[in-house]
Amino acid sequence: MQVYLDNAATTPMDVQVIDKMTEVMHNCYGNASAIHSQGRRAKAVVELARKEIAKTLNCEGSEIVFTGSGTEADNMAIRCACNDLNVKHIITSEIEHKAVLDTAKELAKKGQVDLHFVKLDQYGRADLENLDLLTAKYSGALISLMHANNEIGTLNDVRAISKIARKNNCYFHTDTVQTVGHYPIDLKEMDLDFMTCSAHKFHGPKGCGFLYKNKALKIRPIVTGGGQEGRMRAGTENVTGIAGLAKALEIANRNIEVKIETVTRIKEYFISQLTAKIPGVLFNGDTSREGGLYTVLNVSLPPSDKASTLLFLLDMNGICASGGSACNSGAIGDSHVLEGINHPTNRSAVRFSFSKFTKQEEIDFAVENLIELL
Repeated sequence: MQVYLDNAATTPMDVQVIDKMTEVMHNCYGNASAIHSQGRRAKAVVELARKEIAKTLNCEGSEIVFTGSGTEADNMAIRCACNDLNVKHIITSEIEHKAVLDTAKELAKKGQVDLHFVKLDQYGRADLENLDLLTAKYSGALISLMHANNEIGTLNDVRAISKIARKNNCYFHTDTVQTVGHYPIDLKEMDLDFMTCSAHKFHGPKGCGFLYKNKALKIRPIVTGGGQEGRMRAGTENVTGIAGLAKALEIANRNIEVKIETVTRIKEYFISQLTAKIPGVLFNGDTSREGGLYTVLNVSLPPSDKASTLLFLLDMNGICASGGSACNSGAIGDSHVLEGINHPTNRSAVRFSFSKFTKQEEIDFAVENLIELL
């Protein structure tokens, strides 16, 4: 039996997305910048996708800039804010995705910005009182805090953070890679400056994402050499990937409340089984319905002499899980997120993450194997 419980790293593509991309590959092979009929056909695919995404997220099409990944989009938001919006301070947290954290640290090392870390609560959520103090002290700063942590699943209150940003004349960027396609997103209501997305997190293709950039902001591209994407990102558009992204987002938002409830029940069942059958098991991050991602469960396991090889042993038994972000080495115990919430060093942690394809019998199989291995 093969059980895939690493959906926070990437998701299997939806067959309808594959069909859409296959159709585009067969029928639309032109360069979207070309003026002939095949070029215009490709351009139409890109612009229709942009329009559909903007409608789903309640923003304007001109505010969507297609990129090669969520990481590129994060880089674009942070670097453009510093280059073009006179940002001299970045306020973030020590448990952000490395796309944000490493970029901010690089800019600070070069002397372009001063870097400040907001305090976190026991679940890894930004302390809003401390954030208010920091933004009042560093007016004009860029706040970069993710909507949901990719390793422990804790959700930040982006609407409350946005209000603090506006109150203290700061810019706000949020990485929503783990929440777009999993929750209803209304960008006008959220009142953001920048937001990032990656298609492969909600059953779309790898190598395609986008940056939402508030139309009020005037920034320059970090990738130059062409006039694509409204002169915001040079390079021939990934027409097939963009079509797949739009289709995946459309599918993800169909009956989204039903999907949320179905996958939440899978997660809660997993928690109940682990709690009943593995003495001493704990969970990292906020596991409540309101406070945490319904797609992610970070399990803190009792001390074991198999801790260092647990992921390998799970894989040998047909279970795909991870020790943290897929962008890191994958070894248990090297997670900056777990360090940031003071996870005990004598316990190992495994991230299990779910999708609409996850079945209860797969959870039972994973629990049985964990019991046997431990």
